[in-house]
Amino acid sequence: VLSQTCVWYGECGVASGDKRYNCAYDGPPIALPEDGYDLIQELCPGLFFGNVSTCCDVHQLQTLKNNLQLPLQFLSRCPSCFYNLINLFCELTCSPNQSDFLNVTSTIPYYDPVLKENKSSITELQYFIGERFANAMYNACKDVEAPSSNVKALGLLCGKDVKDCNATNWIEYMFSKDNGQTPFSIIPIFTDVPVHGMSPMNNATKGCNESADDSTGPCSCQDCSIVCGPKPQPPPLPAPWLLFGLDAVYVIMWISYMGFLLIFFALVFGVWCYRRRNFVSDYTPIDSNAAFPASSQQDHGKVTCGEKLGERFENGLKMTFTSWGAFCVRNPRPVILFSVVFIAMCCSGFVYVRATTNPVELWSAPSSQARREKEYFDTHFGPFFRTEQLIIQAPHSHPDTYSPYPSGADVPFGPPLTKEILHQVLDLQNAIVDITASVDNETVMLKDICLAPLAPYNNNCTILSVLNYFQNSHSVLDHSVGDEFFVYADYHTHFLYCVRAPASLNDTSFLHDPCLGTFGGPVFPWLVLGGYDGDNYNNATALIITFPVNNYYNDSRKLMKALAWEKEFISFVKNYSNPNLTISFSAERSVEDEIDRESRSDIGTVVISYIVMFVYISIALGHIQSCRRLLVDSKISLGIAGILIVLSSVACSIGIFSYFGIPVTLIVIEVIPFLVLAIGVDNIFIIVQTLQRDERLQGETLDKQIGRVLGDVAPSMLLSSFSEAVAFFLGTLSSMPAVRTFSLFAGMAVLIDFLLQVTCFVSLLGLDVRRQERNRLDVLCCIQSSEEGSAVQPAESSLFLFFKNLYSPYLLKDWMRPIIVAVFVGLLSFSTAVVHNVEIGLDQALSMPDDSYVMDYFSQLKYLHAGPPVYFVLEEGHDYTSLEGQNMVCGGMGCNNNSLVQQIFNAAEISSYTRIGYAPSSWIDDYFDWVKPQSSCCRVYNTTGQFCNASVTDPSCTRCRPLTPEGKQRPQGKDFMTFLPMFLSDNPNPKCGKGGHAAYNSAVDFTTNHSAVGATYFMTYHTVLKDSSDFIQAMKQARALADNITETMGIPGESYRVFPYSVFYVFYEQYLTIVHDAVFNLCLSLGSVFLVTTLLLGFEVWAAVVVSVTIAMIIINMFGVMWLWGISLNAVSLVNLVMSCGIAVEFCSHVTRAFTVSTKGSRVERAQEALAHMGSSVFSGITLTKFGGIVVLAFSKSQIFKVFYFRMYLAMVLLGATHGLIFLPVLLSYIGPSVNKAKTRAAQERTRGTERERLLYF
Repeated sequence: VLSQTCVWYGECGVASGDKRYNCAYDGPPIALPEDGYDLIQELCPGLFFGNVSTCCDVHQLQTLKNNLQLPLQFLSRCPSCFYNLINLFCELTCSPNQSDFLNVTSTIPYYDPVLKENKSSITELQYFIGERFANAMYNACKDVEAPSSNVKALGLLCGKDVKDCNATNWIEYMFSKDNGQTPFSIIPIFTDVPVHGMSPMNNATKGCNESADDSTGPCSCQDCSIVCGPKPQPPPLPAPWLLFGLDAVYVIMWISYMGFLLIFFALVFGVWCYRRRNFVSDYTPIDSNAAFPASSQQDHGKVTCGEKLGERFENGLKMTFTSWGAFCVRNPRPVILFSVVFIAMCCSGFVYVRATTNPVELWSAPSSQARREKEYFDTHFGPFFRTEQLIIQAPHSHPDTYSPYPSGADVPFGPPLTKEILHQVLDLQNAIVDITASVDNETVMLKDICLAPLAPYNNNCTILSVLNYFQNSHSVLDHSVGDEFFVYADYHTHFLYCVRAPASLNDTSFLHDPCLGTFGGPVFPWLVLGGYDGDNYNNATALIITFPVNNYYNDSRKLMKALAWEKEFISFVKNYSNPNLTISFSAERSVEDEIDRESRSDIGTVVISYIVMFVYISIALGHIQSCRRLLVDSKISLGIAGILIVLSSVACSIGIFSYFGIPVTLIVIEVIPFLVLAIGVDNIFIIVQTLQRDERLQGETLDKQIGRVLGDVAPSMLLSSFSEAVAFFLGTLSSMPAVRTFSLFAGMAVLIDFLLQVTCFVSLLGLDVRRQERNRLDVLCCIQSSEEGSAVQPAESSLFLFFKNLYSPYLLKDWMRPIIVAVFVGLLSFSTAVVHNVEIGLDQALSMPDDSYVMDYFSQLKYLHAGPPVYFVLEEGHDYTSLEGQNMVCGGMGCNNNSLVQQIFNAAEISSYTRIGYAPSSWIDDYFDWVKPQSSCCRVYNTTGQFCNASVTDPSCTRCRPLTPEGKQRPQGKDFMTFLPMFLSDNPNPKCGKGGHAAYNSAVDFTTNHSAVGATYFMTYHTVLKDSSDFIQAMKQARALADNITETMGIPGESYRVFPYSVFYVFYEQYLTIVHDAVFNLCLSLGSVFLVTTLLLGFEVWAAVVVSVTIAMIIINMFGVMWLWGISLNAVSLVNLVMSCGIAVEFCSHVTRAFTVSTKGSRVERAQEALAHMGSSVFSGITLTKFGGIVVLAFSKSQIFKVFYFRMYLAMVLLGATHGLIFLPVLLSYIGPSVNKAKTRAAQERTRGTERERLLYF
C-alpha cells in the first residue's frame, strides 16, 4: 500500500488581485478542522470519510468554492457534467494522494508573517490526468446549453468557439494562468499510463446519460445529445405534380385547349356544312347567321312570362329615367344647387379626415391573429424595440494578415477589420451617440431613449457593434502587449477571442481585456459582422452596428422623443462623409418616411396623368363640324364639369366615411380616382355621344330629347355602376384592411358618381346644348359667335363610322370569329396554366422610391447572418410553482422530453426546415441554476431577508436555500415566487454570471399583485430570411411549432396557449390566406355582378352568364400578365384585381345590354349593332382616356407605381378593351341570348307609323 503524501497545504502569499498561491508541503494529509466539514461535504463529498484527512485547509476549500462559481452556474444544469468537473478540481485541491499525479515544478520563497516562518509558494506544477477521464468529462459537458446566450456553455468556458473546443484545450484553458482566474500555472499532462513515476488521476466518471447521485437524474436531451435518440428529421418535400415529366397543370391545360379546338372547329365546320345545304335550325345557338326577319321571329312561339316581365322592367326603367332627365333639363338651377349642397355637406367630413400611414394598420386587420398576438405581447412585455442600423464596408481598404505569437498559421482579416478602419468607425459610432434632438425645447440624446438593460445600475446604451468588444474605447482598441521584438497580443488577439467567447469578462491573452459589452451583455459576432463564410468571422467584409431604441406602448410623449432623435440620426448619416467607408443605414421610421415621401414625390406624376386624361376628355367630347365652329362645338367646359363631378364623388366618399371615423389610406387616394374616373368618363361619353348621334323628333323639345336619350342609356349606366358598387361593397367582407377600405370607399364613390351624373351632369348637358344652339362660345359662354346656321346637327363621328362600317363587320365575319375564339381561349388556357406560379408576397424594396437611401440598405441586407428575433409566448395561466408545470416548460435535467424549451431546441436542429436558428433563451432554466444553494448567486441578508448581490462581501449574507437534499431541489410553491424577483433584478458579475436582469427582466410578466407569474416568453432567432417566401415559411413553421407545444402541454380547456411573435408577422400574415382571400373576393365580385346584371337586364340570366364569363376571363388573364411581368400577389395587387373586375364591367356590360335590347334578326346583326353603337363610346370613353393617363405612370420614380399601377393598369385596360370589344361581340354572336319577343313586338309598335328606324335603341 502506497503512503499518502501531499504536495501543498494552505495558502501562501498573493499572486495577483485576490488570487493566492498555495504553500508547498511534502507530508501526509492533515485532518480537516470541523468548521470545514460543511464545505468538504458540499464540494467534495467523496473525500468526506474517516478522519477527513486532506491536503487542503478551510481557506483552500473556500477559494475552490469561489473559483467554481462560474462553471457551477453554467454546467450544473447537467449534474453528471458538473460531477466530473468538480471531481477534477477536488482531486487537484484536496486529494490525500496528490503526490501520485501532481508534480511541483516551480516555487518562490514566502515568509509567513503570522507564523513568522519561511515557506515556499508554488508557482507552477504538472497535473497528470487520464485521457479517459478527460475525454469522458468533455463528452458529458460538450452539449450543455447556456440558455441566456443561446450558445453551448463550453463556448463561454473553453476560451474558444465550441466547435474548436475539445477535452485537451478545455482543461488547458481552465488551468492556464492567462485566463485571469488561475493564480499560477497548472500544466495538464494527459496520459492513461504512468509517466516518470507519476500515476494519472483517472477517477470514475459519470456519463451525461447517467445520474450523478441518488437525488438527481440524467441530463436532459438539450444538454446531452445521447439521451435524445435520433436527430429530428424534416418531412420530405412534397413531390411536384408531373405528367410526362412536365408540370401537370401545363399538360392538362394544353390537352384541354387542344380538345376544345377540336370540338369547336368540328362544330363550326358542321354548321357550315348544314348552311351549305340550306338547313337552318331555330335552336342551333352556333348558327348565328340564320337571319330570320323580325316579323317571322315575333310570330314564332308565344311570349313567355319571363320575357313579359323583362320587357316591363326595361320599359319601367326607361320611362323613369326619361321623366327624370327631362326634369333635370327643365330645372337646372335647383338640381345643380342641390348637387352642390350635397357635395359640400359630404365634403365637410374632411374636417374629421384621418389618414393612416402606419404599416401595421394598413396591412393587418385588428381582429387578425397576428394583431391580437402583437397586442398581447406589447401589453405584457412592451413593444419590440425600435432599430437603428448601419451596414459599413471599407471598399478602399485592403485585407490584413495577423501572425499569432509565438507561432501559428497566419490569420486573414477582412478590409473593415483593420485598426485604422475600426478607429474611424468608432468615431462615427461615438458621433451618433452624441446626436441631439429637440422636443418641446427639451434636448433628447440616445441615452434618453436607448435600451439599457441594466439601468439604473448601468446606464450604458445597448450598442451591438464589434467595437463593444473593445468597450467602445480607442485606448482599449490600441491596447497591446509586447517588447521591441514581438507583439504578444493586440486587437487581433482580442477579436479572435471575443468572437468565440463574447460573454467573457477576461480574455486569455496577455491583454486580459473583457469581451462583454459596456451595456452588460454579450455581443454575438453573427449580429455585428457580415459577409464572412461559415464561422470565419475574421473574414468579415462588413460591420453591422445596431442601436436598439425603446419603443413605447400608449406613450406618445416618449415616442415623440424617439422619432425626433431618429430624424436627426437620418439627417446626420445622410450628410456624413468618409471616403474610406461605404455606409448603408436605416432607422425605424425610415420605411414610413420614405413611403410618405414617395407619395408626395409622385403627386406630380399623378397630376400629369390626370391632366392628360382631362385634356383628352375635354377635346374628345366635342364634335367639331368645321374649324369656324371650333369654339362653339367644343365641350371643354362640359368635360371639365364632368371630371369635377367624378372627383367630387371621390371627395364625397372620403368625407362621408370620415364622419364615421374611418381613416383614409394611400391606396384610397391613389387608386379610387383612377377607378371612378374610368367609370365616370365612360358614362359621360355614352350620354354625350348618344345625344350627338340622336335627331330631335318633330315637335320635341330639348328637355324631352335629353330625357329620351337618358331613358335609353341610363339603364346601361345603372347596370354598370350598380354592379360595380355592389361588388365593391361586398368586398368589405374581406379580412384584409387594404381590400376592405378600398372596397368601402370605392363602392360609395361609384354610387355617388352615378347619382351626380344622372342629376347634375344631365342639367349641365342641357345648359351646354342650349349654349351650342345659341352659338355661344365654349368656356366664354357670354360671347356669341357670328357664324350662322343650325348650331346642333345630329352627326356620326369618324370613330363611330369606323366601328359601324369597317370594324364590326370585319370582326364578325364567318372566318374571323373562329380565329378570335381560338386566340382568346388560348390566352385563357395559358393564364390558367401559370396562375399557380404567381409569386406571393411583396418585395419591400418595391415600396421605396428609386432614389431612396433605404433601397441601398435593402440591397446590403445580404450581409446579415441572423434573422429576426422570435418570441415564444406562454400566456398567463400556467402554474410555474408546481414540479409538473415546471417540467412542461424547462429544458434542463428532469424536464419533459417534449417541453416547450426542448421542442424549440429540437426545431433549431433542423433549422433549414423550421427557420428556427438557435436554441431558445430560457429564463426558468437559468433561474434554477441561479437559485441553487451551491451557487453564490442567490443570497439574502439574514437580518432583513432582502437580496444580497454576489459581489457584496458581508458576513450577514447567507444563501437563500439550505444546503440539504431538499434545498438542492428546484424551488416550488412559495419559494419559487419568493426568489424569482431577486433573480430578475440581479445584474451579472464575475462571481455570478447568471443574474437575470439584463437577459430576462422583460421576459416575465407578473400578475397584478406579484403573487404569481403571468405571461412569459422564450426568445430565439429565425434563420436569415431573404425574401417573402422565407418570411412566410418562417411564420408558418413557428406557428405550427407553437401549436404543437400547446397540444403536448395538455393545457386544460384552452384557457391559455403558446404562440410565436416576431415583429414581421403582422405584415406577412396576410400571405398565409392571400390565395383564399383572392378567390373569395373575386368570386364575390363576380357573383354580385351576375346577380345585378340578371336583375337589371330584365332577368336575362344567360346574358349575365356571358358577362360573368368574360369578366372571369379578364381576371384570369390578369394573373397571366402578373406571372409574365413579375407582379406578385399581395394586398396591393389584390386591390387592383378587385378593381379590374369593376373596370371589366364597364367594358362588358354596355355592349351586352345593347345586344340584349337589340331587335335585329340574327345574333351577328345584334352583335354588330351593339358593337357599332356602344363600342365606339367605350373605346373613346374608357380605353383611350385611361391609356393616355397610364402611360404617364411609367415615368414615376416609385417602383410600386411602375409595377402595381402602370403595369397592372395597362394590363387591365388592354385586357378589358380586347375582351369587351373583340371577344365579347364574337361570343355573343355565337351564344348570346335570344331576342326578347316581348321587346320585339313593343319595338314594332313604337316604330309603326314613324318615318325612320332609330339607329340606337336600348
